[in-house]
Amino acid sequence: MAVLLEDIVKSVELWLKFLKKEPQSFVDPTLDPVLLVPGVAGSILHAVDKDDAGKVERVWVRILAADHELCAKLWSRYDPSTGETVSLNQKVNIVVPEDRYGLYAIDVLDPDLVHLIIGRECVYYFHDMITEMLKWGFQEGKTLFGFGYDFRQSNRLPDTMDRFAKKLESVYNASGGKKINVISHSMGGILVKCFMSLHSDVRESFLISFCLIEFSPTGAPGYVMSTFLNGMSFVEGWQQNFFISKWSMHQMLIECPSIYELMAHPTFDWEHIPFLEFWRNKQDSNGKSQIMLEKYTPRETIGIYKGALSSNKVSYGGTDLPLPFNEDIMEWAGETFQILSRAKVPSKVKFYNIYGTSLATPHSVCYGDEKTPVSDLGDLRYYQPKYVCVDGDGTVPVESAKADGLNAEARVAIPGEHRGILCEHHLFRVVRHWIKAGAPDPFYNPINDYVILPTAFEMDMRKEKGLQFTSLKEEWEIVASGCEHEEDAAGDEPKEPLVSSITVSRPGDDQSSAAEACATLVVHPQSEGKQLVELNALSVSVDA
Repeated sequence: MAVLLEDIVKSVELWLKFLKKEPQSFVDPTLDPVLLVPGVAGSILHAVDKDDAGKVERVWVRILAADHELCAKLWSRYDPSTGETVSLNQKVNIVVPEDRYGLYAIDVLDPDLVHLIIGRECVYYFHDMITEMLKWGFQEGKTLFGFGYDFRQSNRLPDTMDRFAKKLESVYNASGGKKINVISHSMGGILVKCFMSLHSDVRESFLISFCLIEFSPTGAPGYVMSTFLNGMSFVEGWQQNFFISKWSMHQMLIECPSIYELMAHPTFDWEHIPFLEFWRNKQDSNGKSQIMLEKYTPRETIGIYKGALSSNKVSYGGTDLPLPFNEDIMEWAGETFQILSRAKVPSKVKFYNIYGTSLATPHSVCYGDEKTPVSDLGDLRYYQPKYVCVDGDGTVPVESAKADGLNAEARVAIPGEHRGILCEHHLFRVVRHWIKAGAPDPFYNPINDYVILPTAFEMDMRKEKGLQFTSLKEEWEIVASGCEHEEDAAGDEPKEPLVSSITVSRPGDDQSSAAEACATLVVHPQSEGKQLVELNALSVSVDA
């Protein structure tokens, strides 16, 4: 059959998958429980006032006085004796709210105003996935839970690991002794993998599977390089006026072990090495100025960070505090890399990896140019980064996301943006299939997300006057759940069928390769909850 007809059929099948078929909300007590773990900046943080009768105030995420409150309550200093970064404000404790069995903290990061003013995409985290899973029959506190955490801290901080172990135990008990599916996003995957390495006694007792989405096991090279030198912005354009400045984020993140653990892994065998580059103005032995492009590997960039941040400081409470690149945290992060490399998947636990593709993703970073070179490393903080990009999700390159180093049941690529992929229905279908939410579909393959179940199929081929004719008739029956009662109650007159036409042609390099296909698609009105779709197509090509 002509290739053009196949293209038409695939297009119609793809369209059919997106017809309205949302299930009604219900509770399925047979489901295995799910624990959702967010990534960096993906948990609501509260500041509890030690002096004011335990007054609680949300400091991440908020809109009014957001920048001021971050500087006042979330700026911190690292304590090498404990591995913890401690807020400079000693009058507050930073905690994660546990409402809704941990889901509140990872659902909408500003449940009040921000999503109404600057758009939901910058504050929604697991919201769409939680909504979808409730439709599948999951129930908060019985089969659906969340684990928020202070994302400033190391992903292997003993306190965090202990909390995670207790969370698994509580989920296991609340669900009646059922083993758990852990679904993590981004840096949350590093936390889960650290736990797998450090708590082999717990992981097999409570886990049935874990799925890492947009995991960054060897780091997010370009993104983190510019973060160390220039800070991080979670929103762009005019929306920044309502949020936190890059400079304020920069000063906070320099003392955050989690960011050091997201650096490009210095010992990873990169196929494409991520470089830190900058045009530099140097004086030779004769005092003559030379401008050249310098490149530094992930291991070598540490020396550049030290030089660039050597004079960095922050003013807090009227005192200037030095805030250089923290070598103690770097040493801690090196141990974290070793712990991650030792992680293994238990024999009875299934592991899945979902990563994003099709977006330009920062890989190497370049500062300055031949006309405006860098004379002093300390000036790097004031240059705008220029990125050399590779395929990925806009934050994590594909090469890094695939390098989980674990025995995976499957690794699936989904076109999408790093945070936005959590709203993709393609992702929902894959996850639902893996965690066995609902009746299993033996025809579904999560690798290509493709299903076809025709109810009728006829094809005829003939030759006539030097031409090859191929005709095709195919039918699908679509069952639209939740629609039949609405239609019956409305009592409307039957609607006319919807008729559409499709034409595809291929000129070819010569007459013998020319071909054309046309098709008619008829979508009949719903009747008793069912809908018939007919495709009649004809392909004509030169008989070679």
